[in-house]
Amino acid sequence: MAKPIVAIVGRPNVGKSTLFNKLVGKRIAIVEDTPGVTRDRIYAEVEWLNYKFTLVDTGGIEPESDDIILKQMKRQAQIAIETADVIIFMVDGKEGLTSTDIEVAEMLRRVNKPVVLVVNKIDNLKLEDNKYEFYSLGLGEPITISAALSLGLGDMLDEVVKHFKDRVEDDEESHYIKVAIVGKPNVGKSSLLNRLSGEERAIVSDIPGTTRDAIDSLVEINGEKFLFIDTAGIRRKSRIKEEIEKYSVIRSLAAIDRADVCLIMIDATQGVTEQDEKIAGIAHEAGKGIIIVVNKWDLIEKNDKTMNEYTNKIRTALSFVAYAPIIYISAKTGQRVAKLIELIKYVADQNAMRVKTGALNEVISEAVMLRQPPVEKGKALKIYYATQVSTKPPTFTIFVNDEEIVHFSYDRYLENQIRQHFGFEGTPIRIIYKSKKED
Repeated sequence: MAKPIVAIVGRPNVGKSTLFNKLVGKRIAIVEDTPGVTRDRIYAEVEWLNYKFTLVDTGGIEPESDDIILKQMKRQAQIAIETADVIIFMVDGKEGLTSTDIEVAEMLRRVNKPVVLVVNKIDNLKLEDNKYEFYSLGLGEPITISAALSLGLGDMLDEVVKHFKDRVEDDEESHYIKVAIVGKPNVGKSSLLNRLSGEERAIVSDIPGTTRDAIDSLVEINGEKFLFIDTAGIRRKSRIKEEIEKYSVIRSLAAIDRADVCLIMIDATQGVTEQDEKIAGIAHEAGKGIIIVVNKWDLIEKNDKTMNEYTNKIRTALSFVAYAPIIYISAKTGQRVAKLIELIKYVADQNAMRVKTGALNEVISEAVMLRQPPVEKGKALKIYYATQVSTKPPTFTIFVNDEEIVHFSYDRYLENQIRQHFGFEGTPIRIIYKSKKED
């Protein structure tokens, strides 16, 4: 099931990035005492009371500002608000209630999402009474915290996770191959969705996305059931300007999290952009099946070398997903779309594949015989036993004499050997090393 998304919003300089860093445990956002310093939204996974969720830090909202950066941050925060399942609305307990806080509260009441009102900078008991004026925002009881001193964070998180309890996966949904169509704006995501769920196929139903603004299409193609998660629909709703296409990353987060297979769509006329790299990176980290879909291939002038040269450029730019197949299509003309459907099914199967323990250990033993592990810190690595512990993505545990001395190059070698023998095309695989005393 998809992880809930929690967005921290509020006007600039109330302490959003400080809170984000405390909860994430790493200093990711730039914390500086100047309004507007957190320009790019940043996200990370957080765990509290056995709940895992994606936390999103946003730039500050200043509704009336003409400053272009603040305008962009406002749009950015609006996207986070629309995409989030729960919103942490942060205000400044030392500065008190401002007109901007009142306007932000009005924005939040309109979106009909759970809001946790957090009064920051309450560093001691004398300031506790400062929370009372914030009741007037009409967003429930304010929770007082000090992000800088880590005070009150547990109570705040308890309130946040209360809103997750009603989330259950639709049983019907679990029988479908869930496919996220992701990429920058104007790459052809909607056109592909229309083509995939088009005239000759039975559209089972169009249902609103679970806690999302995207439209999910349940489609049956040649007897196989697919759920296509469209991230393009939301963008139209927000009328986000082209110059802020980087914000499509947050759109992709929720869709990728729910999917089995991600179609990373690339515009053939533009090549791989930094945006495409980010989105592919999110899908890889999330352990999803990945297919690189190069759209608008009909617009490219070609000779007998064009496809090979283009493939080499993609492989260089997206080297971390070397396992992902590349397919060249035209959503407009339908070129290779039927082949894409077969590829989606194949990659979904690879992502969910399980191999037998005996066969796995034969491959690992043979790999060790062919190439002995290097000596690290004066110690030779010994490999005892391997087993597959889960799927989606395929995850293996290898028991060794000392997990600290596994060199990354040998880890890569073993991954390549597993892929060579079992396939796993289109899916990341994870290898976990565990120390085990020799019997």
